[in-house]
Amino acid sequence: MCLCNGTKMKGYSFGHPSSTAGEVVFNTGLAGCTESLTDPSYHGQILTMVNPIIGNGGVPDTTALDEMGLCRFLESDGIKVSGLLVLDYSNEYSHWRAVKPLGQWLKEEKVPALYGIDTRMLSKIIRDKGTVLGKIEFEGQPVEFLDPNKRNLIAEVSTKEVKVYGKGNPLKVVAVDCGLKHNAIRLLVKRGAEVHLVPWNHDFTGMDYDGLFISGGPGDPVQAQELIENVRKVLENNRQEPLFGISLGSLITGLAAGASSYKMPMANRGQNQPVVNMINGQAFITAQNHGYAIDSDTLPSDWKPLFVNANDQTNEGIMHENKPIFTAQFYPDGNPGPTDTEFLFDSFISLIKKEKGTSIASVLPKATAATSRVEVSKVLILGSGGLSIGQAGEFDYSGSQAVKAMKEENVKTVLMNPNIASVQTNEVGLKQADTVYFLPITPHFVTEVIKAERPDGIILGMGGQTALNCGVELFKCGILQEYGVKVLGTSVESIMATEDRQMFSDKLNEINEKIAPSFAVESIADALEAAEKIGYPVMIRSAYALGGLGSGLCLDKEQLLDLGTKAFAMTNQILVEKSVAGWKEIEYEVVRDAVDNCITVCNMENVDAMGVHTGDSVVVAPSQTLSNEELQMLRESTIKVVRHLNIVGECNIQYALNPTSLEYCIIEVNARLSRSSALASKATGYPLAFIAAKIALGIPLPEMENVVSGKTTACFEPSLDYIVTKVPRWDLDRFQGASSKIGSSMKSVGEVMAIGRTFEESFQKALRMCHPSVDGFTSCLPMNKDWPSDVDVRKELAEASSIRLHAMGKALEDNMSIDDIHKLTAIDKWFIYKMHDIVKMEKYLKSLHRETIPEESLRRAKQMGFSDKQIGKCLGISEARSRDLRLKKNITPWVKQIDTLAGEYPAVTNYLYVTYNGQEHDVKFDDHGMMVLGCGPYHIGSSVEFDWCAVSCIRTLRQLCKKTVVVNCNPETVSTDFDECDRLYFDELTLERILDIYQQEACDGCIISVGGQIPNNLAVPLYKNGVEIMGTHPLQIDRAEDRSVFSTVLDQLQVAQAPWKAVDSLIFLSFSLSSGSAMNVVYNEKEMKKFLAEATRVSQDHPVVITKFIEGAREVETDAVAKNGEVICHAVSEHVEDAGVHSGDATLMFPVQTISQGALEKVSTKVIAGMWFLTFGPSNVFDFISQNPCLLILVIECNLRASRSFPFVSKSLGLDFIDVAAKVMTGEQIHKSILPTLETPMIPSEYVGIKAPMFSWPRLRDVDPVLRCEMASTGEVACFGGNVHSAFLKAMLSTGFRLPQKGILLGIEHSFHPKFLDEAQQLHSQGFKLYATEGTFNWLSGNNIPVSPVAWPTQPDADSTLVPFGKLIKDGSIDLVINLPNNNTKFVHENFLIRRTAVDSGISLLTNLQVAKLFTEAIKYSGKLDCKSLFHYRKFNASKGA
Repeated sequence: MCLCNGTKMKGYSFGHPSSTAGEVVFNTGLAGCTESLTDPSYHGQILTMVNPIIGNGGVPDTTALDEMGLCRFLESDGIKVSGLLVLDYSNEYSHWRAVKPLGQWLKEEKVPALYGIDTRMLSKIIRDKGTVLGKIEFEGQPVEFLDPNKRNLIAEVSTKEVKVYGKGNPLKVVAVDCGLKHNAIRLLVKRGAEVHLVPWNHDFTGMDYDGLFISGGPGDPVQAQELIENVRKVLENNRQEPLFGISLGSLITGLAAGASSYKMPMANRGQNQPVVNMINGQAFITAQNHGYAIDSDTLPSDWKPLFVNANDQTNEGIMHENKPIFTAQFYPDGNPGPTDTEFLFDSFISLIKKEKGTSIASVLPKATAATSRVEVSKVLILGSGGLSIGQAGEFDYSGSQAVKAMKEENVKTVLMNPNIASVQTNEVGLKQADTVYFLPITPHFVTEVIKAERPDGIILGMGGQTALNCGVELFKCGILQEYGVKVLGTSVESIMATEDRQMFSDKLNEINEKIAPSFAVESIADALEAAEKIGYPVMIRSAYALGGLGSGLCLDKEQLLDLGTKAFAMTNQILVEKSVAGWKEIEYEVVRDAVDNCITVCNMENVDAMGVHTGDSVVVAPSQTLSNEELQMLRESTIKVVRHLNIVGECNIQYALNPTSLEYCIIEVNARLSRSSALASKATGYPLAFIAAKIALGIPLPEMENVVSGKTTACFEPSLDYIVTKVPRWDLDRFQGASSKIGSSMKSVGEVMAIGRTFEESFQKALRMCHPSVDGFTSCLPMNKDWPSDVDVRKELAEASSIRLHAMGKALEDNMSIDDIHKLTAIDKWFIYKMHDIVKMEKYLKSLHRETIPEESLRRAKQMGFSDKQIGKCLGISEARSRDLRLKKNITPWVKQIDTLAGEYPAVTNYLYVTYNGQEHDVKFDDHGMMVLGCGPYHIGSSVEFDWCAVSCIRTLRQLCKKTVVVNCNPETVSTDFDECDRLYFDELTLERILDIYQQEACDGCIISVGGQIPNNLAVPLYKNGVEIMGTHPLQIDRAEDRSVFSTVLDQLQVAQAPWKAVDSLIFLSFSLSSGSAMNVVYNEKEMKKFLAEATRVSQDHPVVITKFIEGAREVETDAVAKNGEVICHAVSEHVEDAGVHSGDATLMFPVQTISQGALEKVSTKVIAGMWFLTFGPSNVFDFISQNPCLLILVIECNLRASRSFPFVSKSLGLDFIDVAAKVMTGEQIHKSILPTLETPMIPSEYVGIKAPMFSWPRLRDVDPVLRCEMASTGEVACFGGNVHSAFLKAMLSTGFRLPQKGILLGIEHSFHPKFLDEAQQLHSQGFKLYATEGTFNWLSGNNIPVSPVAWPTQPDADSTLVPFGKLIKDGSIDLVINLPNNNTKFVHENFLIRRTAVDSGISLLTNLQVAKLFTEAIKYSGKLDCKSLFHYRKFNASKGA
């Protein structure tokens, strides 16, 4: 590929091997390759498609004709482009309409085509140069540059004879063929026109017709002087028949009217161009293909612009003020592309049918009445609370965006969210709310905040299902109306229409939108009846639920009974619908403003078929296997639905699409920000939450700016010149009894998003991001697990699971056919073809020798997403040697921008990714910023708290005027918001990628201690590769992480610790993922053998340490910041639970409540000793404190990084520990006098903070909901009170815990009896009816506490004196279960069934003695729970201290 400016690019031919020349243009459309190639307006042009992968769907039957004799699937009689340039080409295709590959068709039509071209680079050249001539030149076939615009291209594509379509229709329309697309004829005939298609130079001035239509076409309009003259005659003769010109027809009409045209600096070609109707301000998304425009300033006085491009302000259509003449510069026939302006054909026909003198305005659709800006001065934003499966960090991101939007518009914000670890609950900062309340998101507490703050607006769509459901309750009970609080954005009535399954079904039926046959029911009996009518299998879905909670596929009556009963425990309504398992699942993110402007921001395709929750599916954006016909069909549906439901803001719609037809049905409409919204925002660069918040204030889309380009409008649809892959992160092996099977109820705890320019590159990057132990798409299981010797691969493929992708790798490796894999998984063959390509490349690499591997093969492997480590394994060399080999061959990656417009406009943001599919960098590297590594995917042990730490660090660095370079791969985070840093790399947290970026950027240093364990584990490898690690020396980090070395050092320092022993066979685990991975308390030899095997697998490179477990000890942790080993900032918090519960699952109290001052001082000495590691920055130290029989303090571990409790202690004290740490690590001056040093600690006296864990037990069926050494919580909340009891109850309520009102079922293990007797007596005295299982009943009765005996769950009903457990549940007699087991408990399985049933029935459950004791104290002593903000507490504390 050669350009006239001297640029040359090498590509690979997949079309006809012949040279060609012409004007090089680019199209930003993401669909419709077949339609674009046959668009006559591309005649004489070499077309560059920015869509990175072409050919996925093959080509339909190009000879098929429709009922009018037109090519059914083409826009003309054949390919019109002179040549085609793409980045990547798929010869293997998959689509039910396809009959051949794209390459074959190009060869048949003798059109050359190249892949392997850096199309983004090419688009930028065309953007900057304007007209660019080029040629595709094959060896031995020289060709000269030529400018096709100097020819009359219109004459070359126009029909040579008059043709008639729709013969006999009542309206006669003369259509002038300047390069007309077939769809224009179809649309006119469909509306009752008999279309007389005439050549471009045909004299139609004397013809009899009802309307004149001038089509689009190629080239410079001034070349068509005969046509211009004929139109001029029509205008001068004052003919009253309507005239409608599109694209080139608009230019011809303008020239005939006396205006002038000009060659645009940059052509408009694509399917996402926003135009504004100048009559009523309505905006539309249009398809365009033109390089010339009318100069509006030259229009005669009786003409005016009808449409204007919202991006570049060029003319997009004109109209006569008195005559029925109007034009559109874009393609209202929209094929390919949006059909939003197809109504212009209706307007044209209306003009024909109506009386003379009818105005243009009268036949255009009436715009929604303009609404003024919503006048609010203070807005209440409801957050989502603690992270749980189905409702995670995406709402921290969306809520933060909403606050930012409100502050930009000078609206005060009040935020309610008990999620202490989130960025949005910071109290200080330019992007933070004016007031923050750490309170439960319940109607009672929200009402109290409304009373106190008196907001005049409330936003419900940024806090997930928690906020939405709470808002609906407030609306229903009249609180919002009583206090004059407006719901901003989508109304509650519309929310209810999407959440209530019957209303939802009724609403969609009103507009004939398709849904699966279904019945909304409110009882099990009705559910069974509905299933009989529909026929099994059926899918059930809960109303007002998130993440598929309460949903599932039921193959028979028994499964429906089981799942339905559990669903009704969470909701009062479920939907029973016909199963569409096996269909494709497609999602659209759509935005609508208050004046009815609608855009679809992103469409996404689930790799897994229907039946797997989208949160558990691999997802790609944009969709890869859908045709233009399918994409536009679903797009039309989304806009139709959001308009009918009156959604104002952002909305997510999920579709099931039949893989072999155009049949589809709507699965769900989420009238709020969602997990998919966060993914779409990061995938496109379009900040959905921010835009939705502005829309909620009444600001129209065209008035908002695209923040990425800085000059175009936010009323557009992003174009992607890359492919995004989302892969979920599961931690199911952390939960005993958990099945690896996945389905319609979400189980993943986090996700990653990878960006590449081929599917293989994006896919393999995502797999590595998801788990450090995974090298890419291979048959190897995560965490070095081996496949069982008797594994049934076909079964693994047939049942969706967390490891099915790896099973697909194994199947392909074992040469299973693609057809078989497709039949077993229902995954589209195109994805399987691509996975097969990866497996074939791996086998090929293994056949090569490291010394002789061809450069081209190595480069191709990198373009397919193979890591250096992966390639090294194939070649039998280390990762380091593999990297050296690559660099010697000068194979290095390119840095590309995400700019929302595929290079059409320059980006002002630095939102970046790294790829091997390119030929140039998009940015210069002269910032030399400070690198900060983020947390990677949320998983058990590493969640939003580490994003808070990273963001705090980044913000401090920027305040210090230091440039920042951030690397992270988690789409749910605030740190991956591109305006948080100077350069954001959305990429892998691997040694290879960090080195690539660090060396390319020439960073000043790298901070690894604020992102959790993933970056912390990279400290030594990065250091050994020359990266300057800021803060604590990497070798010191290594010594603290290695449990054996750490324990040895403590012995040397004579610091007390529990007796320990390192064993080579590899239970304190070295380099644990901060979640107690493979950490267990062992009570006997059998358990020892089991857990040793597990620990060995998890940490093969380091010894396992066996430590004496101290029963009955309290655990305290010290969060600190040190400078050169001196603690300059610290806080000590105490666990409610005794040692043995992982700190991430523990309930924290700050300040400590039961530890004496003497013990605290001794803890401080331990911290000083721990600082022997010469810490520069954050650290976290754990101690056991046993006060029986005498005081004993033992160090457990020391993490030389930020911990999950840093946000809690920082916000509790109003002092950002990470801010201090960032300054220490970068050598800034620190004023110790205002910090809580060991000598001058800050200990609040007027308030207490409680941090409580959030669990997702309802999602994890068959898992035992008890606490162990290995972490199980998915999130955390914190609340504050004047005493520990008030704070504790509020924190418990924030986790979703419901206070008992009726009865309590007790099951207390024998050894706990003496410790819980007073509490049992108190519960009775407070009026609760007590029930108990066998041993507990005997104990309570023996102590004269009234109690009713309950049978074990599996106990026969013969004994009438015992209350059946099932009856207690069914009758709603109990609303709290306190079940306190230990390993020696009799009836282990029976107790498990009680706990599990409580969770599945939505009954509150307590399983820890210390928590249960504190709970009983709290409900006795807490009194009325206050609703103060933390700021109020701290202010009061300060005044008391003064």
